[in-house]
Amino acid sequence: MRFWFDTEFYENGQTIKLISIGAVAEDGRKYYAETEFARELAGSSDWLRANVLPHLTGAERPRAHIANDLIAFMGEKPEIWAYYADYDWVALCQLFGTMMDLPKGWPMYCRDVKQLCDSLGNPDLPKQTSQEHNALADAIWTAQAWQFLQDHNNQ
Repeated sequence: MRFWFDTEFYENGQTIKLISIGAVAEDGRKYYAETEFARELAGSSDWLRANVLPHLTGAERPRAHIANDLIAFMGEKPEIWAYYADYDWVALCQLFGTMMDLPKGWPMYCRDVKQLCDSLGNPDLPKQTSQEHNALADAIWTAQAWQFLQDHNNQ
């Protein structure tokens, strides 16, 4: 089954720290959580304070619980997608420790909607009408962008 996800994170050029994660499944199920340090991290820079902090819901969970939630949500052999996926993928993998600690059957890579877009001639993607920088809203838009690209490719 396919899953699209997004994260909000703190990064300083040396580290990436997860603030929140949102995911949507191909069957329509949704998942959202914030780490127990979400508000502290989101308050640590002007950009995060302005763009991420206002959208936090207080749905805080310990990182280990988020990891277990994602295993239950995505199952054993997920196909995982994100948009400009690199840092999001690192943040997700770090929930389990290292990339080598990913759950059995999970890929060691994430598929990237932006790379798919580029491979199809870089068509203009639909504008996101939901709140940007909310991980769940961004994950939902990523799934919509993927579907747009599938439809565009089949024309």
